[in-house]
Amino acid sequence: MRPMEQDDGIGALLADIPQSANALGQPAAPVTLEYFGDLECPFCKEFSLGVLPSIIQRWVRSGKLRIEYHALQTATREPEVFIAQQVAALAAGRQARAWHFIETFYAEQGEEGSGYVTDAYLHGIAAQIPGLDLEQWASDRDDPELAREITSDEQAAENAGLNGTPSFLIGASGGAMTTLSATDPNSFDAAIEARLQT
Repeated sequence: MRPMEQDDGIGALLADIPQSANALGQPAAPVTLEYFGDLECPFCKEFSLGVLPSIIQRWVRSGKLRIEYHALQTATREPEVFIAQQVAALAAGRQARAWHFIETFYAEQGEEGSGYVTDAYLHGIAAQIPGLDLEQWASDRDDPELAREITSDEQAAENAGLNGTPSFLIGASGGAMTTLSATDPNSFDAAIEARLQT
């Protein structure tokens, strides 16, 4: 189990922000950031725990940015494990809790290549999410539609020429997306501000 304050940190970070499926933020937000990640990727962990909170606080909470999480296999060695862990996050998304699952997974991420992601591990992550109906979550994990979403994420990444994680596409919501090469909060702030002004 993680220390309580970390749970509270994730809960506080995401509190009162709308979630729908893989998206975090107001549906009508003018700018969308597509975040392509692998839950076992240590660089995604660094981004999600180090840089992402300031983006969420400044832009998502104010209703200006919506973030979508997309799956791209890079660090996870076994394709079936990759699908299982991403489906587990999407199943939590059926209850508007995908981002709680994603952030908790990154906070508890094990050593790359150690085989730590088991069914028991995924259940352990889900069990920490406040308000998640575990029976419903377990049932939703069997829905083939969620696995199809992962395939379409990987196709979208390929079409955009993305081959590493974390990778990002940004654009006006509903418009064309462009690749964003950024790693620090200032780069994201500048990119978001530029799109808000167009």
